Amino acid sequence: MLNSLAIRDVVLIDRLDLSLGAGLTVLTGETGAGKSILLDSLGLALGQRAEAGMVRGGQAQASVAACFHLPPDHPANALLVEQGIEVEEDLVLRRVVQADGRSRAFVNDQPVGVALLRRLGALLVEVQGQHDQVGLADPATHAALLDAFGGLEPDRTGVGEAYRAWRQAERALREAQEAIAQAQRDEEWLRHAVEELSLLGPAEGEEDALANERQAMQQGERRAEAVAAALSELQPRDGRGSAGPAGALRHAAGALERLPPPNEEASPILAALGQAQDSLAEAESLLERLGADLGPDPRRLEQVEERLFALRAAARKHMVAVVELPQLLQDLAARLSALDAGAERAAALEQAAAAARAGYVRRAGALSAARAKAARELEKAVAQELAPLKLDRARLHIEIAPREERAWAADGQDRVTFLVSTNPGQKPGQLDKIASGGELSRLMLALKVVLARGSPVPTLVFDEVDSGIGGATAAAVGERLARVAERLQVLVVTHSPQVAARGTQHWRVSKGVRADRAETRVEPLDAQARREELARMLAGETITEAARAAADSLLR
Repeated sequence: MLNSLAIRDVVLIDRLDLSLGAGLTVLTGETGAGKSILLDSLGLALGQRAEAGMVRGGQAQASVAACFHLPPDHPANALLVEQGIEVEEDLVLRRVVQADGRSRAFVNDQPVGVALLRRLGALLVEVQGQHDQVGLADPATHAALLDAFGGLEPDRTGVGEAYRAWRQAERALREAQEAIAQAQRDEEWLRHAVEELSLLGPAEGEEDALANERQAMQQGERRAEAVAAALSELQPRDGRGSAGPAGALRHAAGALERLPPPNEEASPILAALGQAQDSLAEAESLLERLGADLGPDPRRLEQVEERLFALRAAARKHMVAVVELPQLLQDLAARLSALDAGAERAAALEQAAAAARAGYVRRAGALSAARAKAARELEKAVAQELAPLKLDRARLHIEIAPREERAWAADGQDRVTFLVSTNPGQKPGQLDKIASGGELSRLMLALKVVLARGSPVPTLVFDEVDSGIGGATAAAVGERLARVAERLQVLVVTHSPQVAARGTQHWRVSKGVRADRAETRVEPLDAQARREELARMLAGETITEAARAAADSLLR
C-alpha cells in the first residue's frame, strides 16, 4: 500500500509529509482549499503529465515522492526485475519538475524514464474521478477482472501454457519448413559441392602434413645440388683440358718417379701423393653415395604440390580455411540428407503443431464457457449494489466476443468488455461514454465492491464519488467505500459527512496565508477535531449543537 507522500513546492503546498495507513482515508475541506492539488501531486509521482504551472511561485523546482510497501509477489516487483532495478523493501517513486516544465523521474533513487514510472503507477494506484477515469474504464483490464471474480486464474494459467506450447510448436515447424525450402533451392549446388569435396576427400590435418613434406623435399633437393657440385669438382672435366684432381696427383707422382737416381728424397713425397690419391678416391665415393641417398623423387614432389594446391583451391572456392574443409563436407552432406529426412520431420512437426493448437482451443473454449457463467454472476452482483447508489436504472452488461484467430492470445480467445446502460431501453456502451461523471464514479464503486477480492492494484483513489448525492445515497456510498477498504487501501476526497464518517483516517485540507502567500495545509484530525469537521460539513459556516449531535450520530 501507499505508506507516505512527500510534497515539496507544488502550487500552494510548501512542504507536506503525509503518512498513510490501511483502510479508508478521507480528505475533507472547503471548495478551493487544495484537495485536488494533493491528487495532482500523487499523479506526478505516478507518471502523469508534468506542467510548469505545478511549481510553486518563486521556486526552481517541485518534487513529489510516493513510498509503497508491497508483498514480494506483487507485479511491480517483477517489472523492476525486468528493468534491472533492484527490489527493495519499500518502493519509492519520485518526480522532480523544473520551473520550465521539464521533469525527471526516479525509482528507488535510480533515474528512469517517465514511461516506466507510468507503468509502475498503473500497478500501484487506481484513480476514479469525475473527469479522469483509469483502471476499470480500460477494457484491457476487464478479462483479468472477470477471471479474478470467477476464480478462473488456474484456467487462465492453463490457457497461457497451452498457448505458449502451441506457438513453440508452430515456430519449430516454421523453422523446419524454411530449412527444407532453403535446401531445395540449393539442391543442385549442394549435390555438386558434396560430390566435388567427396572426391577430394580432405583429411584432418592434411594441409600441415603436406606442407611439411613439401618443405622437406625442397630442402633435400638443394642439398643434392650441393653434393653434385662438390662431386663435379673432384671428377675429370672433359672438354676443358683438365683431368681433375685425381689425374693431377697421378701426373705428379709419375713425374717424380722419373727422377734419375739417387731419388731417396722423393720417397716421402711419393708416399704423400699416394695417400692423397686414396683420400680423394674415398671422398669421391662418399659423395657419390650421399648424392644417391639425397636424390629427390621428382614425381612425389609434384604429387604433394598438386594435392596441396587442390586443397587450397577448394578452400578459396568455399571461402573457408583448408582445415575447415572436412567439417564443411559433413555440413553440406547433412543439408543434402535433410532433403530426404526433412519432409518426414516436417510432417511430424505439423502434426505436433496441430495437436498443440487443438489443446489450446480446447482449454480456451472451456475458459470462455466459464467466463460466460462468471459474467452473469458478476452482472447480478453489481446490480444488487446499484440501487442503494441511486443507480437503480443502470445495468452492467459484460460482453464476451470471440476474437479472430490472429488475435488469439495467452489470455484466451475472448474480448471481454464491461458495458453499461443507465436507462431502460438504452443500448449498452463503454463505461466512460455512457455514464455522467457522478454516475460513473458510483458505478465504478459498485464494481470495486464486487471485484475488490481480485484487484491487482492495492490502492484506490476516489475523487468526489459522492458528487450530487446526499442522504441515504451518500450513506450507501460511504458504507461501500468502507467495504472495499476492508481489502484495499482507499483514499477518498469527499464533501459528504456520511462518507467522511466512515473513514479510519480523516484529514482536513485548508488554505491559509503565511508571509503574504496563500498556502495549502493538511492536518490529521483527532476524535474531537473530526467531530467539529463533520458538524461543519452538516451545518455550514455556523456550527450548532444540533450539528454536533448529528455528527456524533454519524460517527456512532
